Amino acid sequence: MFKEHPKGLMVIFFTEMWERFGFYIMMAVFTLYMDEKLAMSDSQKGNIYGLFLATVYFMPIFGGWLADKLIGHINTLRLGAFIMVFGYTFLALSSRSRIVLFYLALVLISTGTGLFKVNTSVLVGNLYPPTSKLKDVAYNIFYMGVNLGAFLAPIAATLIHNVFSSYNISFGAAGVGMAIGIIVFETGKKTLRYADTGILKNNPQPRNETLILDKEEEKQRIISLGILFLIVIFFWTAFYQNGFALTLFAQRSTIKSTILKPETYQVFDPFFILILTPVAVALFNYLRSKGREPSSAVKIFWGMLVSVFSMVIMVFACKAGGDLDRNIMSPMWLITTYFVVTVSELLISPIGLSFVSKVSPPKKRGLMMGFWFGATAVGSYASGLFGGFYSTLQHHTFFMILAIGLLIPAILVLLFMKPLKRFSA
Repeated sequence: MFKEHPKGLMVIFFTEMWERFGFYIMMAVFTLYMDEKLAMSDSQKGNIYGLFLATVYFMPIFGGWLADKLIGHINTLRLGAFIMVFGYTFLALSSRSRIVLFYLALVLISTGTGLFKVNTSVLVGNLYPPTSKLKDVAYNIFYMGVNLGAFLAPIAATLIHNVFSSYNISFGAAGVGMAIGIIVFETGKKTLRYADTGILKNNPQPRNETLILDKEEEKQRIISLGILFLIVIFFWTAFYQNGFALTLFAQRSTIKSTILKPETYQVFDPFFILILTPVAVALFNYLRSKGREPSSAVKIFWGMLVSVFSMVIMVFACKAGGDLDRNIMSPMWLITTYFVVTVSELLISPIGLSFVSKVSPPKKRGLMMGFWFGATAVGSYASGLFGGFYSTLQHHTFFMILAIGLLIPAILVLLFMKPLKRFSA
């Protein structure tokens, strides 16, 4: 899988895998911890959940600027990783009586994640020349690393809960995961030096920054990116219901099981990513060899359209009995939803990262990647804000609104297809 790609991609793959392992252990039990241990209302949980995710994805704007202008991508990434270790430690020590540690931990984790995440994404793109046809595939492989960590995390959280009946130990395990990620990164960072544009002047092989843009073209590229950022907000609003509304559906409406606990359902999205990514990579390679690979913009359109159906499935699930908040629903409703969500995610998230890397003006790549995550932040916060209505709306109405909210931006992608396709093959 890594054969045609630089060695640095493998380093980022495993570094990101361990960072995501830690993050998604925390996310698997985050809502449940607030519900069962901190005794918060749905509205309060929704506000905290949304605000936390929003901060996680707004901080990359600062992280991208810091890397572009001051200390480079590698140093910013390293700083974020160490901050996260402290954040998970404080979260592991938090409780209802030590609520200050809980809030302090969220600030540190969101800040550290923001500094870390944007720079791994930028480094992947910088490993390749601007016009490389391998970028979409590289980001699919990178995204597979993200989801390998995300796949292992809920399993670990479930095992920890079964053995220790403690969410705090899961938070501690998240810190251990990030520490392992730091070790992996430090071991292989030499393979990434040339991809760090912050230190490119010291690099004897500045092979990736050959794209020269005039001001008008730079402006048009930024406009195209702005259109994309607006569109994906709606996707993330629905997607991040996996940690809120879908988790509550698992807790309150799905048949109880000793194997499938509410936090365990979050394993299915990364599991399907791991299964489907090699298929997607093989398909795109084949189409590229025939000169028929669709553009990034076309892939994103199909991803938005597929995401509509994921919410429609939940509408039917709620009409079939999920509205009653009784543990009577088959797990297959959620599993099927996660499968469809995964298909849409594969066509939007890694392809969107590749789009940003290809279209961004080279000297603003970190900042533009930060705005990609900023759009994710808006969607994340909206997911928690809207998630607070899960108990006040009929559940099928809740998911129908999300479905309509995804259909509108899918139509917008079609309307803006020409500017979106202009700079991305």
